[in-house]
Amino acid sequence: MPEARTPAQIEADIVRRREQLAETLDEIGVRMHPKTIIGDVKAKAVSQVDHTVGRAFATVQRVVEDVRGTLWDASGAPRPERVLPVALVAVGVIGLLALSARRKRG
Repeated sequence: MPEARTPAQIEADIVRRREQLAETLDEIGVRMHPKTIIGDVKAKAVSQVDHTVGRAFATVQRVVEDVRGTLWDASGAPRPERVLPVALVAVGVIGLLALSARRKRG
């Protein structure tokens, strides 16, 4: 059978539980405050954007390095057999865009 508690023990227990409840309510109040919520959302958004931008930057860097390795040799000299076709395609695309723009105007 459990031991009977004195009124002083019961009162001390009530005071302790009230303090714990007050701390819990304060913590909930801070967490649910609009500024806290907005700050958390902003931090998550910034983190997600940073992560996405970092991945995009790494991908672009990898593509640039691949293109650089394809068009130039290890010493930095252009590879004519690869640069010339790319240049011709670029000139062709620019020509087609200019012709298309000219047709739309006239």
